[in-house]
Amino acid sequence: MPRGESACRWELPANRSFLLFSFPKEDRLLRRADFLRLSAAARKLHTPSFLILVAPPAGDRGRIGITVSRKVGTAVIRNRIKRLVREYYRHHKGSFVSLDVNVIARRGAEKLDYRLVCLELDRAVERLADIRC
Repeated sequence: MPRGESACRWELPANRSFLLFSFPKEDRLLRRADFLRLSAAARKLHTPSFLILVAPPAGDRGRIGITVSRKVGTAVIRNRIKRLVREYYRHHKGSFVSLDVNVIARRGAEKLDYRLVCLELDRAVERLADIRC
């Protein structure tokens, strides 16, 4: 092997279907102004463990934000809840295509496992179809 070359080479597979399950920056609500716009003008969906704010997107594509306050638990618990909601979003992106959504965790969300998060958010997504903005 010539000097300066690595033995390990990373190449993207020809089939890029793995990109369907990615979570790029363009899919995230990042700025405080976006969260404030959602909280002011959004429609609300209530579930036992989440409050979901929904509004038409500010840009050309829908995005998601996840909010978990300190009231819910320690940093480890808050990060776990965010991971579970992100995973749900990655696998159900098609349901959120034309919406900006903020998922706010409530107390009690820390007790949910992935299966229960999916059940709760599935019910909310079904109701989303009825109240499209």
